[in-house]
Amino acid sequence: MRPGLTLAALLTTALAIPAAASAQNGSPGTDAQATAPVATPVLTLNEVLRASARSAPQIIAALNRTRQAEARALSAEGAFDLVFSVDGRSRVEGYYDGTSITGEAKQPLLDNGGYVYGSYRNSRGEFPIYEDKSYTNRAGELKVGALYSLLRDRLIDSRRSKTRLADNDIDIARFEAEATAIGVQSRAVSAYQKWVAAGLKLRAYEALLDLARTRSRAITRQVELGARPEILLTENEQNLVKRRALVVQAERDFRGAANQLSLYYRDLNGNPVVVPEERLPGQDHAFDSMTVSTDFALEERPDVQILMEEIDKASTQLALAENNLRPRLDLKGEVAKDIGSEGLGGYSRTPTEVIVGVHFSVPLQNRAAKGKLAETNAKIDELSIKQRYLREQIQAEVAGISIAVDTALQLIDTSSVERDLARKLASAERRRFELGSSDFFLVNQREETATDAEVKLIEARARIAAAYAELAAATADREALGLAGMGPSPIP
Repeated sequence: MRPGLTLAALLTTALAIPAAASAQNGSPGTDAQATAPVATPVLTLNEVLRASARSAPQIIAALNRTRQAEARALSAEGAFDLVFSVDGRSRVEGYYDGTSITGEAKQPLLDNGGYVYGSYRNSRGEFPIYEDKSYTNRAGELKVGALYSLLRDRLIDSRRSKTRLADNDIDIARFEAEATAIGVQSRAVSAYQKWVAAGLKLRAYEALLDLARTRSRAITRQVELGARPEILLTENEQNLVKRRALVVQAERDFRGAANQLSLYYRDLNGNPVVVPEERLPGQDHAFDSMTVSTDFALEERPDVQILMEEIDKASTQLALAENNLRPRLDLKGEVAKDIGSEGLGGYSRTPTEVIVGVHFSVPLQNRAAKGKLAETNAKIDELSIKQRYLREQIQAEVAGISIAVDTALQLIDTSSVERDLARKLASAERRRFELGSSDFFLVNQREETATDAEVKLIEARARIAAAYAELAAATADREALGLAGMGPSPIP
């Protein structure tokens, strides 16, 4: 066990204990071959993305903000709730002894600023002449009516504008949650690729150290036989120390990358998991797990959709400001009918009453609405400019990433050729050294050059993988980022 991986090794051992205990407690007669160790599965990018999308705290917090917006929308819809009220009054002292009680239900209209209502009223005793309307027949009075806005509040009013704005806020919260998820998944891809790259570099430096250790045994034997000078042992030990330092540094980088990856790779309970080296993929397919779609529409970007919702909110506020500048003209009608035997108010209560009325008012200054109108127009102009710039910025970002991808592909080709040539030279130099035709310095230089070429190829492949991850985030490629269930529309 390497000293630098003590924590990872302990975690691996701890995870292995339950499995070992389970194997020991198997059913009687279990064959020893049945308890053979199972190969540790390779950690894939898709597995990391699934765990991140399921358990990342940032995504869960963003979804809770969506729930808050939905709750605020429900509160806004409360302005259209059916309201029932009861009003009762009785004279307990004085000349008159009249008592009346009224129950009313009132329902605001969803498509107009008016409302409909129905009421029941009943009275007993006598009322002064200036309260003559308080009289009803013995069984009371039934009344239904409605108020309908003809100008101001006809198309929009403060209640409907609040519900529209609340709906916009829900969409914005959903798009923000989607943008958060895309950012988290992009960082998860980056963390995974850095972990893979750090692991592959560690393997490359370990292989370089193993070559030196193998050669050390051969040199020791040759020195003992007198075929090599003793100073070569010291030179070889110096080379071992140098390569061991490279391994220690690579171990440190790998442990740091594994720790960073644990922020995104979590278990079913949402706890971070530090992945051991045994789960590293092979070098040939380490960076081949992301495929970015070539289809891209600017409108699929959450930030573009958020800006469009902001413009829609400003348009609603503009419509409300224009509404508040209009004169008010309301039409009201009601039908009332007293039922039962005649009361103290006389026969005049018995016939059915149909009442129609209008109410008109006009604002003469209304500077508040005018100021709001001017402010909202300026807000729409600001958002329109931001939207145009954002589109240009996204197009430039995607084009820049595409250039980076092309460059990285060229670097991979050259780095791959360089790696292959360096390997051949190192292999040939080792054979020459074994045959005594080469010196110690040259063979070590060839091996280190081959390892440097290997590391350079890993870094080039990591760069192109990072470029593809950036491209997936820039184009809001939900499938590539493991968010296909969210879709291009708001998160469910």
